[in-house]
Amino acid sequence: MGAIDTPLQLARHRVTVDEYYRMAEAGIFSPDERVELIEGEVIDMAPQKSRHASVLTELLNRLAQAVGPAARVACQVPLNLSDRSEPEPDLMLLRPREDRYRGSHPTPADVLLLVEVADSSLRYDREVKVPLYARHGVAEVWLVDLESNRLRFFRQLQAAEYAEISSTDTPGPTPLPGLPGLQVDLGGLLG
Repeated sequence: MGAIDTPLQLARHRVTVDEYYRMAEAGIFSPDERVELIEGEVIDMAPQKSRHASVLTELLNRLAQAVGPAARVACQVPLNLSDRSEPEPDLMLLRPREDRYRGSHPTPADVLLLVEVADSSLRYDREVKVPLYARHGVAEVWLVDLESNRLRFFRQLQAAEYAEISSTDTPGPTPLPGLPGLQVDLGGLLG
């Protein structure tokens, strides 16, 4: 009998959030290693270039000033999506919670707005993370596209997808989701 050509199927070992934390506690990841758990896989996060860090810091300051005590601004904090996914978005606007998130990481129900800043990670953020956020019910995502100098908006979650997708290369005053009457001025953010 001759060999049958079949595609090579390699087994993947997916981990849970609990296993991911035990791996970290066991020292499998170095303290300065930047990783996140996506659909059971530990993914290396791209290092932050200067422009990424600058835009992230500027946006953090603008959001914090715009929302005051109406929401909490979280920077690179784990977001518990499921027992197999816990990404660390660049920024999130969170509903105020009495425990200030000491008891558990935020979940999609806590998120008013999620922001990813992307340069070298643009394709991954757009094709993997944004759909992941939609599947888990994150109401609104902004993707700051540093490659194209565009701000992309993913809004109106319907059937685990964003029904409204738009972008601009000249952002200005922008309403903040879930916070009626509040907006953030994004003018000059990409310049």
